[in-house]
Amino acid sequence: MVRFLDFIISLCILVLLSPLFLIIGIIIKLNSKGPVFFTQMRIGKDNELFKLYKFRTMKVGTPNVATDKLDNSESYVTLSGKILRKSSLDELAQLINTLKGDMTFVGPRPALYNQYALKDMRTKAGVHKLTPGVTGWAQINGRDANDDSEKTEYDVYYLKNKSFVLNIKILFLTVFKVIKAEGILDDGHKKKEI
Repeated sequence: MVRFLDFIISLCILVLLSPLFLIIGIIIKLNSKGPVFFTQMRIGKDNELFKLYKFRTMKVGTPNVATDKLDNSESYVTLSGKILRKSSLDELAQLINTLKGDMTFVGPRPALYNQYALKDMRTKAGVHKLTPGVTGWAQINGRDANDDSEKTEYDVYYLKNKSFVLNIKILFLTVFKVIKAEGILDDGHKKKEI
């Protein structure tokens, strides 16, 4: 049932937002050379890797690591990328992943393929059995400011308390926090993933 709803809702949103997708794509192409979408291997359900989609916010040739691992990370972000990241519009492309079944709307955020410590913590806690989400309990409780241990704690809470009501609460709070741009670190210690 969840998979069916993910498919129908993501398809409807993609159709409704197709003009916005087109506008974002044009702005990205006018602003910098390279593809509209950025893809990156992420860890999915049962630790299977999948290709995650985002609107590209970084210059072509940027090392494929978490932003906090980059020296002077802001120098890699495009002009349009700053706006897309601040508003979280870059994340809209993950609707493609929910349509494909790689992700669901609410679940643990998918770790990068090389975030081995987080992968191990989640596996030991049983979190790897969950389908990763576009948003999740950790996202509304610290977002970029959470370290791997904190992310895992929030993911375990979600695993133990997962329900329709909790999912609705997470979705509602996500919208609120995105509007406020809360939990995004923009200084030199920025942790937002690329």
